Amino acid sequence: MTKTAILVVDAQNAEFEPDVLQTHPEFAAALKARALPAMKRLVTTARSRGVEIIYTVIEALTKDGRDRSLDHKLSNILVPKGSRLAAVMDDVAPAADEIVLPKTSSGVFNSTNIDYVLRNLGIENIVVTGFVTDQCIDMAIRDGADHGYYMICAADACAAYTDERHRTALRAFGGYCRVQQVDEVLADFT
Repeated sequence: MTKTAILVVDAQNAEFEPDVLQTHPEFAAALKARALPAMKRLVTTARSRGVEIIYTVIEALTKDGRDRSLDHKLSNILVPKGSRLAAVMDDVAPAADEIVLPKTSSGVFNSTNIDYVLRNLGIENIVVTGFVTDQCIDMAIRDGADHGYYMICAADACAAYTDERHRTALRAFGGYCRVQQVDEVLADFT
C-alpha cells in the first residue's frame, strides 16, 4: 500500500459551521450518520497500516483572499489565511507529520502542488474522501485521473448538500474512478 494515499478533501471547520448545517439539513444528517464515521474509520485504519494521509483545505494564502480563484471570489468563498475555519475538524485531524495543502479553488490539482508532492512520494493510487461530493470531490477525482492516478472514491465517506446531489455526482464521475464503500477500500489494504 505504499503507492496509495488517502486524500481528505475539505473536512474542515468551515463546512461544519452552524449556518452551513442549518441551510443544508441533508448534509448535516449525512455527516453525522454516515460520512464522518466512515471517514474516521478510513483515516484511522489507513494510518495504522502506514498509508500516507494528505489533507487539503480551502484556505486563502492571504488574509483578504485576493489570491482566490475567480469562482471563489464570485461565490463569496473566503477562508482567510490562518483562520480557524481552515483547520481540519478534530474527528479526522492530521497526525503530526501528515501533509495539509491549502487550496484557493475547487480543484486541488489546479491550486496546489499536490501532483509534485504525490510524485515525490511515489503515489499511484488515491482514495478520495471529503466534502462536497459534487464539487471539490468531483474535481479531485477527474483531475487526478487526468494526471494519471488510479482514483478511488470512498463514497460513504463523502457527502454533498443533498443526498440526490451526492448520488448524482457518484454516477457522473464514476467513469473516472472506482466507487467503493470504506469497508471495500479497507479490505484492499490487507
